[in-house]
Amino acid sequence: MSKINQISSYLKQHKIDAAFITTPDNVFYVSGFRSNPHERLLGVVVFQDAEPLMICPKMEVPDAQAAGWSFDVVGHQDTDNPWQLLKEAIEKKSTISRLAIEKSHMTVERLEALQELFPQATFDRLDDQLNAMRVVKDEQELEILRQAAAYADYAIEVGVSEIAEGKTELEILTAIELALKKKGISHMSFDTMVLSGPKTASPHGKPGDRKIQKGDFVLFDLGVIYKGYCSDITRTVSFGEPTEAQKEVYETVRKAEQDAVDAVKPGVRAMDLDKIARDVITEAGYGEYFTHRLGHGLGISVHEFPSVTGNNEMELIEGMVFTIEPGIYDPNITGVRIEDDVVVTKDGVEVLTKYPKELVIIPTA
Repeated sequence: MSKINQISSYLKQHKIDAAFITTPDNVFYVSGFRSNPHERLLGVVVFQDAEPLMICPKMEVPDAQAAGWSFDVVGHQDTDNPWQLLKEAIEKKSTISRLAIEKSHMTVERLEALQELFPQATFDRLDDQLNAMRVVKDEQELEILRQAAAYADYAIEVGVSEIAEGKTELEILTAIELALKKKGISHMSFDTMVLSGPKTASPHGKPGDRKIQKGDFVLFDLGVIYKGYCSDITRTVSFGEPTEAQKEVYETVRKAEQDAVDAVKPGVRAMDLDKIARDVITEAGYGEYFTHRLGHGLGISVHEFPSVTGNNEMELIEGMVFTIEPGIYDPNITGVRIEDDVVVTKDGVEVLTKYPKELVIIPTA
């Protein structure tokens, strides 16, 4: 069943007249059309029985059609009132008394515009249905994610090979992204992180002009977008022989990460995975330095449903894809994070990211 048909069935089941899908990621998910509309109106309207329609900037109508969208497209110019055009297009297909919207994405301003267009309508939450659809990947999606992960592995290889005394974080970052562009990757999943020395103790640190020094740990956190799907990997390596304290931090994180990966299978709760990794780190005496959740869903968005946290009782199901990424960030020793992308299989786990997790020690001159 196509994604549009799934949404139509949901609308019939819940007696909702139409759904208005507005996040660029979900527009891509249901239509195959990827757009960054900035402040302009973009959306797909799905009905119970009528054919769907898309609204987008007029200059992007040919792109939407080239992406495979074969239904009506309402194009609006910057001088148009897109909301009036949207209302006219919808009313040709259906009367609206209940409209499902993405409440986590809809701004107050846009909700007020919809309320003005359809003053008698009530507005239902569509987010949970879209999350339920996107959380399970089909085999076509999984194959794309495998390739995206392979590019992430390659990026780590490039980054590690570029480490040298006196080279800056930004120089290494530039080499990584240039190598990927030569492979045909035009966009990263998020801003690439290359952090060295004391900066590794900041989970969301910013790469800069700090020069690599002997004894540094170097942390890479990166991912690519491949055919609309994201990868996300973190590896931490040592430039020169690490101290015993650094080794202990690294091995604690490695064990926490691997234990959580090994526990993945259908029926296990997300919170159970978080607890497995967190217990390893806490029992080693570093609990206060693990300051974030264990992981997050992964797919069209680099951070998507579900959140792998200590209070999420959701049970894992076959086809789910998410990250496992415990870390220790001790400013007196070092920061270490190790992250893999994993798929829940019928009876266990498939790890998409393959770069080794044993501590890589790069010899100094």
